[in-house]
Amino acid sequence: MKGQGLIRFFIIAFAIVCGYQLLFSCGAKSVESDAKAFSKGNKKAYQSYIDSVQDRTALNLGFAEFTYKQCRNKQINLGLDLQGGMNVVLEVSVPDVVKGLAGYSNNPLFTNALDAAVKAQSDSQDDFVTLFIKQFKAKNPSKNLASIFATIENKDRVNINTSDADVEAFLRQESEGAIDRSFNIISTRVDKFGVANPNIQRQQGTGRINVELPGVDNPERVRKLLQGTAKLEFWETFENSEVINSLDAANKLLGENVKAAKKAKNTVSVGKDGTLSGSLDSTASQVTAATDTTKSLLDKLDAAENKDTKDTTKKTDAASKAQIQAENPLFALLNPAIFTKNNQQQVSPGPVVGYSLVKDTAKVNNLLAKSEVKALMPKNLRFMWTIKPEGDKDKFLQLVAIKTNNDGRSKLDGGAISNANRSVDQIGNNEVSMQMNSDGAKVWQKLTRDNVGKSVAIALDDYVYSYPRVNAEIAGGNSSISGSFTPDEADDLSNVLKAGKLPAPCRILEEAVVGASLGQDAVNSGMWASILGLLAVFLFAFAYYRQAGLVTDIALIFNLFFTFGIMASLGAVLTLPGIAGLALSIGMAVDANVLIYERIREELDLGKSLRQAVTDGYWHAASAIIDSNVTTLLVGIILYIFGKGPIKGFATTLVIGICCSLFTAIFISRLIFEWRLAQGKEISFASEATNKIFRNMKLNFLGKRKLMYIVSSVVIGAGIIAMLTSGFSLGVDFQGGRSYVLQLPAGKNISDVRAALTKEFTEAAPEVKTYGSTDDKFKVTTAFLAKDNSDAADVQVLGKLYKGLEPVIGGVSSADFAAKNVLSSQKVGPTIVDDIKASAGLSTILAIVAIAVYILIRFRKWEYSLGAIIAMAHDVLVILAIYAIFWRIMPFSMDIDQAFIAALLTIAGYSINDTVVVYDRLREYIGLKRKGTLDETIADAVNSTLSRTLVTAVTTAITVLFLFFMGGEVLRSFSFAILVGLVVGTYSSIFIASSVVLDIQKRNEAKGVALAA
Repeated sequence: MKGQGLIRFFIIAFAIVCGYQLLFSCGAKSVESDAKAFSKGNKKAYQSYIDSVQDRTALNLGFAEFTYKQCRNKQINLGLDLQGGMNVVLEVSVPDVVKGLAGYSNNPLFTNALDAAVKAQSDSQDDFVTLFIKQFKAKNPSKNLASIFATIENKDRVNINTSDADVEAFLRQESEGAIDRSFNIISTRVDKFGVANPNIQRQQGTGRINVELPGVDNPERVRKLLQGTAKLEFWETFENSEVINSLDAANKLLGENVKAAKKAKNTVSVGKDGTLSGSLDSTASQVTAATDTTKSLLDKLDAAENKDTKDTTKKTDAASKAQIQAENPLFALLNPAIFTKNNQQQVSPGPVVGYSLVKDTAKVNNLLAKSEVKALMPKNLRFMWTIKPEGDKDKFLQLVAIKTNNDGRSKLDGGAISNANRSVDQIGNNEVSMQMNSDGAKVWQKLTRDNVGKSVAIALDDYVYSYPRVNAEIAGGNSSISGSFTPDEADDLSNVLKAGKLPAPCRILEEAVVGASLGQDAVNSGMWASILGLLAVFLFAFAYYRQAGLVTDIALIFNLFFTFGIMASLGAVLTLPGIAGLALSIGMAVDANVLIYERIREELDLGKSLRQAVTDGYWHAASAIIDSNVTTLLVGIILYIFGKGPIKGFATTLVIGICCSLFTAIFISRLIFEWRLAQGKEISFASEATNKIFRNMKLNFLGKRKLMYIVSSVVIGAGIIAMLTSGFSLGVDFQGGRSYVLQLPAGKNISDVRAALTKEFTEAAPEVKTYGSTDDKFKVTTAFLAKDNSDAADVQVLGKLYKGLEPVIGGVSSADFAAKNVLSSQKVGPTIVDDIKASAGLSTILAIVAIAVYILIRFRKWEYSLGAIIAMAHDVLVILAIYAIFWRIMPFSMDIDQAFIAALLTIAGYSINDTVVVYDRLREYIGLKRKGTLDETIADAVNSTLSRTLVTAVTTAITVLFLFFMGGEVLRSFSFAILVGLVVGTYSSIFIASSVVLDIQKRNEAKGVALAA
């Protein structure tokens, strides 16, 4: 083999890179294992441990050290189905954006068109702006769009004479900008939520945002976080000196109440939520207002902790510290903004009144919200925390004193901002420049004029992003915000400033929640199924090919190593369907080796030396390997582009696995053979039992083709009848609605569960199925309120589910039912159902077209393409028939959903893989101009590749069988479809594809056209 040195170098370098990437996963897993051991199953303790070690070294390579946070960001991440969590597809409400651009017009010409466009959106693939313009034109043919959108707010862009085309461009630009800014806001919120390894992506070409939050266990909190409307406001502020006395009075008031409670012999303490338990005197008039400046509580605590302990014990110190905290309930949590100068306490200038650890901010909020505390504060005072934590180890936030209007609102909000961008000042520091519309400029000028020497706070969703000090009155609406911004921070702030410009609320179109326990079950079942399947393949390869089988096993190990290394370097997410894709790619890797080994055995039968047989075997098998893998690769790429969620994970591992299998099968196995040949050692390619199997086969497959046509027609015909009568079991992502995986008390009968729920869901009887191999899990799917995506509808459906099952579960509260009995849930709205169906149809069509074009290019004869397409269509129809006939009979789910579409396309790729191998041999035989009729030539091609066809089917089936029986319920229907596809694909490549080519050619021969090589 030429270039062995270069190939060895590449393999070593590639292995080093992959090993380096996988080390980060090892470092992160080591820390997480320690966290699990420390927490002993307590989620809060686990998260607390993880938070505390974010910046600690988790991986030391000698020449470089990496923190846990760095390792976590570089490791192979697990999908939600393997660790639990929540996946949400949000849609930015473009109708609300259009309303805002129209100034919330009540003109019937506008509102009627808007309502019609909203209604049409559920059944259309067009974007909302297109739908709105169509409806407006249809209902108001004599009116122009400018009559609606030429408002005061838009006067810089739209006037009464603006053309419809320009107004449409304006609507598209503003809608797209609103979506982009909403994406930035959601990203900021998710980052603030504190989820490890969140995944946030825009679905290009739509107003949708996909958010994956691994490990979250509070879906309601996530919904509020993601759907809350962004609110940008500019606030006047109090100076710290104006507020410090009120805070001191509040601190003393709370301390006096503690003291009074103790005198009454009541136990009073600061609880975890910041509340004081016990009997409290809340009358503010009983407490004298403090006038002296407050000393720093930290100074007192330090004195208590560091005082001379010669005559006291540590218990005394702890008691002293506890006493100080009891006397200062507020300042024990909020360190006031004061400093020491010339041995005197002085109030810090500016609007920041105190600092608190991030974990204590909720407790401070509860104390400041007490009525007796609020009575001591100025009526127009409001507190807000800063958005960005500070500090090296103990992260803290600043508390800013906000001055409100009489109505509690700010004097200026985000509607005034027309643009904002990052810029650089004269000395090179990043700043944010912003421009306001004319009305906003006037308010901004007055606001800055009234606050010269003071700060103006810029807040989003009630968190302060910046509080610049006003140096002079600012006219014209142009100003800048300076600070110690990094370029990214300045960009983020400019996006924040623009975020409030247009109202763009988000609504949840699709939602999936996977409980941690269900995710762990999936990890265990999926991993064990894959490991055992892989070991079975190893044993089969060795048993069938002996020494060559060991080489295959080594190549497979390299294949897995490279696959995981590439996934780690790309930041890919490993999902349960991804494990299935990995198992399938293993089968494809074995297929490449089988093609080579079978060809080498043929060369040996011709009397060639071992070295020459190896050389010629690799050479002659190359085209079949490339053709068969490229067809499957095309399917994987199409699934990756158009698939969503777990399907994209399946496609990712499939594509990476196929690429690695090509490399390892062709190069690594070849290097091992060359090494053994150089040492003069023999290599066996079969055992005694397998040496004669499939040799010199002369089966008359083509002679039975008419019978096979009849068999296939009967199966497909029965399937079509079943499709027309009973239809399919559609998954929730193909019909809309909500689906729940429930864990109920053991021993409950599915009939009882179904009857209980049918009684409650009188409007639409739910579908109930057993889930998994145990008798305590059920999957319930309901179309009740399927077209209502609101939170209220979610609550209503879950309430009916609980009410219906209450007699079955007995004595469980609704809250406990939602938290403990609902293991996972999925919601798909009607809008996204249409998109999923369209995506599935487009994926199928593109896969068929891509494969047909590739075969036409490679074989240059339309007969081959047509034969391959007919065989592929045959396989798809047979599988659909089996699902239509048996979905009511099988003891597991046979839903038609996205996973099934992925399986269907994978089967199509596998079927073409098989067919291409036969066609490749047929092309070779025709090129050699072998003696005999066309029937005999095609039959010889089928017989000579039969060993490869069946051995590949067996090795792939081994891995899929383990997934079917052990991979868990999530993969059962998927793996069943693959298993059926293996059988049907093998059948069609032998009996259908070649037979179609033969029949077409016989018709061509009657016209004098020969089949070319």
